[in-house]
Amino acid sequence: MMNGPMTRLRQFAVALAAGALLALGTLLAFGSSSDPERGSRPLAIPSQVTGLSEGRDLFTARCSSCHGMNGEGTAYGPSLQDVGAAAADFELRTGRMPFTGPPGSQATRKPPAFNEHEIQVLVAFVASLDNGPAIPDPRIDPRLLSDGQHLFIANCAPCHGATANGGAVGGGALAPPLDRATSVEIAEAMLIGPGQMPVFSALAATDRDAIVTYLLQLRTAPNPGGLSIGGIGPVPEGFVAWVVGMGMLLIVAVLVGRDWRSVSR
Repeated sequence: MMNGPMTRLRQFAVALAAGALLALGTLLAFGSSSDPERGSRPLAIPSQVTGLSEGRDLFTARCSSCHGMNGEGTAYGPSLQDVGAAAADFELRTGRMPFTGPPGSQATRKPPAFNEHEIQVLVAFVASLDNGPAIPDPRIDPRLLSDGQHLFIANCAPCHGATANGGAVGGGALAPPLDRATSVEIAEAMLIGPGQMPVFSALAATDRDAIVTYLLQLRTAPNPGGLSIGGIGPVPEGFVAWVVGMGMLLIVAVLVGRDWRSVSR
């Protein structure tokens, strides 16, 4: 019969191994998400959209209760009179608007509440209120990969993580993962600074293109180092490797230290 310490050691090893497998499964599930919105999409260019009156009517019915009849803002929502087409397009296409969370919480990505035509006429109406940033048209150029990597590490990685899988930024806010953002949405975010994100409108268009090119390349980059567990970064990946490794060592120690003769009797 096994003595007391050996029994406790076996139980601890089994619990640690189970925890390691659960952590590994969770991280694999986190890193394996796919979304049809990856890649680019047709641009909604307000100057090409007719029917400003349709956009105004839809805005009045669905948006004015928070943003005012003319986008001037209310106690429930900010002014939209100087945000431009880029902000309206980004917020509507990523489902951050209409906002459905509790007051003071962070707007998060969800399925859009409007169809393509409705988004276009709403964007056209908001763009007509003032001269905010227009919808960008980023250019994907593999020659900009190196510049994009350096720019991303210097400006974006502190919040979004080295592999663009998101992270905490303090105050209960999160920098979201960028694996579902289209090239246009990435460029729009740099122009408007949604949520706690700073505005990077001072970046040259070529620099924005470089960052977009690098982020899109991250999604298809090979992983010669083995299982990436979602590419969540070296620190958490190292922690998982440590937990799994220590768990396996404990299991081996228990198996080696067991008196197998008592089992065979």
